[in-house]
Order: sequence, then C-alpha cells, then structure tokens
Amino acid sequence: MTDLKRILLFFRSSLFILLADWLDFKSKKKKRRGICSSKILWIRRFSGFFFAAMLMIILSPSLHSFPPAEAIKSSHLDSYLRLPSYQASHSSKDRFSFRKASGFRNADECGFTDRKITGVCDPSLVHVAITLDVVYLRGSIAAVHSILQHSLCPENIFFHFIVSDADLETLVRSTIPQLKFKVYYFDPEIVRNLISSSVRQALEQPLNYARNYLADLLEPCVRRVIYLDSDLVVVDDITKLWITNLGSRTIGAPEYCHANFTNYFTGGFWSDQRFSRTFKGRKPCYFNTGVMVIDLVKWRRVGYTKRIERWMQIQKRYRIYELGSLPPFLLVFAGRVAPIEHRWNQHGLGGDNVKGSCRELHPGPVSLLHWSGSGKPWLRLDSNRPCPLDALWAPYDLYGHPH
Repeated sequence: MTDLKRILLFFRSSLFILLADWLDFKSKKKKRRGICSSKILWIRRFSGFFFAAMLMIILSPSLHSFPPAEAIKSSHLDSYLRLPSYQASHSSKDRFSFRKASGFRNADECGFTDRKITGVCDPSLVHVAITLDVVYLRGSIAAVHSILQHSLCPENIFFHFIVSDADLETLVRSTIPQLKFKVYYFDPEIVRNLISSSVRQALEQPLNYARNYLADLLEPCVRRVIYLDSDLVVVDDITKLWITNLGSRTIGAPEYCHANFTNYFTGGFWSDQRFSRTFKGRKPCYFNTGVMVIDLVKWRRVGYTKRIERWMQIQKRYRIYELGSLPPFLLVFAGRVAPIEHRWNQHGLGGDNVKGSCRELHPGPVSLLHWSGSGKPWLRLDSNRPCPLDALWAPYDLYGHPH
C-alpha cells in the first residue's frame, strides 16, 4: 500500500510540471525541427498522466490518510553523511550498486554523429561540471541521467567530474557506458585553511568550493561551462541553458531580487564600511550557485578565483557571513549576473538549512528541480518519509539492483 501511495504522489506532483510545460508550449512558437519530437513527447506524457489520473479518482480516499512527510533534521543528516551505512575500507565498487542506464543517441536534428567529435576541445560540445564524492554520488548520477534523458543531442554533452578522495571513474563508466566525461582531482588542501564554520557541517566540505577553481581545473580550450550541484534533476534540454547570452557578464544564473539580501551577511559586515561598500553602485540580488553558466575565458582573464579567496580570508578573520561557499560568490558577482529564467533553478526543494521541511514548486514553468537545503530526496525516500516532490527525483535514480 505504501508503494501505491508513493506512485500516486508521483503522478500528483507530475501534474505541476505537466501543466507548466503545457502553458509554456502554448505560449511559444516552437522551432520547426522540434515540432515532431514535441508532439510525440506530449502523447507519451498525456497517456501516462491519464492512466494515473484514473487511478487517483478511484483510490483518492487512500491519499487523504497519507501524512505529510517530515524531513530529517540537519543534525541527523550530518550524522548520516559522516557515518554512511557502507564501510570506508571497501572499494567504491563494493559500496555502491547502480543499474546500467539505457542507451541514448542523438536525434537526426543534431546534424552530426559521435564519430565527428574529436575530443574535449571540440567546439560542438556542451560542457557540464559536477562534483563526485561518496556522499552525493547517488545524486550526481541521477542528475547526469536526467540530463541525458531530456537532451535532443545527448552525445554532444561532455561531463567534467570533480573529485577529491575516491576512484569513481570505473563506477561511472560501468553505469553509463556511452558517457563522454573526464575526471579531475581537486586537492582539499587548497581550501582547507580558507574554510570557516557554517550553519550546517555539510556546507563546510572542501569539494563545495571546487566551483571556484573550474577555470584552473578544466582545459584552457573549454571556454564555457555549466556548473550544476549534485542534488538536482534537469527536465528540459540543457542546450537551452547552454546557449544563454551572458553579454558582458562572466556568469549567468537565475536571480531572486525579492529575497532580503542583507540576511546573507552579518550585522558586523553591514556596519563596517570597509566591507559593505563593496556593493556601492551595484544592485545586488541573491542567486543560487548550484546552477550557473560560466564564461571561463573572462573568469581567467580577470582572475576571479583570487577575488573569491580574498573574501574567504576576510571571513576567517572577521566572520562576515554564515553560509559556506555562497557568500563569497555574492560578494564578487551579485549585481553583475546575467539573469536566466527562474525555470532553470526551482531551488529550495530540500527545505531550509535546519529542518529541511517539505516545499512546493514556485509558480511558473519548470526546467530544473533543485533540492537545495538540508533535505535530500534519496535520504527521505529511503527513510519512507518523502516529501511529495521527492517523487519527481525518483525516476532518475539508478541506485540499487533492478526489481
């Protein structure tokens, strides 16, 4: 019965995305080459949803008895992260068991085949950077899987995986054999002395700061990259995000100017003119660093890594913020961001940084669902205490053996 309830919750949550896609589909004129594939996708979506809707009508009384989920509190979550159920002495191959992903191929509209791609420097590639570690590996694999499932040209996507302490390359290759990727080692010692304590221990992990060093880690020929967190899934063609026009800006991200920007820094920061004047002449807005398009050429030319490190050094001495790797990015880039549609970061689905309570979707269309916050969908699903929207993450999860 529990499984049935979870399935029904999945289809009920899917209604939000289906309706959002429908409104967006009706409001925009599709490019000619995408009309056929869009119609086929809509037929498949509608048939599945119609079947789910009939089940919900028949069995709706059972849904009323399903209590709202309570997320794992951050203290419990951090304990889980520090002491996972698997033993650290085992190899990564023994610790995890992932099902092999189904094959994926470019659509005819892509115009060229895999044989014509010459390597990481090929200008036709879409570059995506994601971190890999043993704690968030399940989320990272699901994120990659979702990107491939929704891409018109999945064979043109190149993944740059940043790692610190585990040999995960073999596992990734066996799970998604056709994947184009490269693994880069990020030395935790680079930032260990720069990291200060945060509101949640998970935010203090060195790999969270690897995004600051992408311009140094990736090949010089990689001129642009999409950086993505490991706790999200993409439900649209990522090429649409890739072609974002950054103009004169170095990074692009969805901005949230309604948020109280002062809350991201301490009172001591705002009262000290040496620090607060950094925003003089700027109109800073909050943006989530878990989804960014980065112009690596401009980043390297200006030297933004050093600027971020400088603020981290100031933080160590004066304690001007509480939220890990986010505030240094805000200090350097807020008010200087190329705005991207909010559909590309429906963030906050993991709740806040303390209790991680359930959240609903923000109004508007959806292209990316992001479980930022302390509640992660795989932990809540495994504990049989999921939030309704966690069911939207589950279809991309490749963890475990097939049933």
